[in-house]
Amino acid sequence: MDCGIITSKMVILFLSLIFWAAGGALVYVGSYVIKSYSNFDNFLQDKYTFIPAGIIIPTGVVMFIIGTVGCYATLSESKVGLSFFLLIILAIFAAEVTALVYGFIYQSKIKGNLERSMSAVFMKYDGENSDTQAVDYLQSQLQCCGVQTYLNWTTTPWFSSIKNTVPVSCCKENHTECTGKLDQLDLLNTLGCEGMLEKLLQDVMSYAMLVILGFSTFKVFGSLSVCVITCKVARRDGYQSLNA
Repeated sequence: MDCGIITSKMVILFLSLIFWAAGGALVYVGSYVIKSYSNFDNFLQDKYTFIPAGIIIPTGVVMFIIGTVGCYATLSESKVGLSFFLLIILAIFAAEVTALVYGFIYQSKIKGNLERSMSAVFMKYDGENSDTQAVDYLQSQLQCCGVQTYLNWTTTPWFSSIKNTVPVSCCKENHTECTGKLDQLDLLNTLGCEGMLEKLLQDVMSYAMLVILGFSTFKVFGSLSVCVITCKVARRDGYQSLNA
C-alpha cells in the first residue's frame, strides 16, 4: 500500500479520535462561557457576546458524529464518505472561524459595555430588587466594591438613604463585624468591580478562543489528509478500470 495513503489514514484516524475529544471539549467550553457570562448578565447590555458559545456548542455535538463518519470512510476508502467527511470538516472549520471572529469583535467591546451598564445597575441598587442581587453577587464573588472604586457608592441613592454606608457585600470575607460604614476601611474591599469583571470575562473569552484555534489547526491537517486519500483512491480506481 502507498506510504502516502497509510500516513494519511493514520492522520485521519487520529483526527477522528481528536474529533470525539474535541466535541466534548467544545461543548464544555461553550457551556462554561455561557454560565460565566450569565452570572453577570445584568451588567452586559450586548447579548451578542453569547454568539461564540452558541456556535461552538452545536459544532461540538456535530463533531461527535463526524468522528464516526471519518473512521468508517477512512477504513473503507469510500470516496463518497471521504468527500462528505471533507465537506463537514470545512463546514466546522468555517463555523469555528466565525466564532473566533465574533470572539475578537466582542472581546474588544467588553470594556465599553461594562462601563455604560455597571453604573446604571449600581444606581438602581435599593436592597431588594434584582439589580441588588446582581450587585451583591458581583461584589461578594469578586471581592470588590463600587464600579471603579468604593467611593462610587457615595453618589448613589442607596448611600444617602442608608446612613452613608455601602452594601455589606463590600465587606471582606469573614468579617462579620463589618457594617459598611466608610470609617471601617480596613474591613472593606476598596477596589472597583469594573476592572475585575472585565478581566474575568476577557479571560473566559480568551480561553474559549484558544481552544477553538487549537482544534481548527487539526482540521487543516485533516483536510489535507482526506484530499490525499481521495486522490490516491481515485487514481487507483482509474488504473483498475483501464486494466480491466
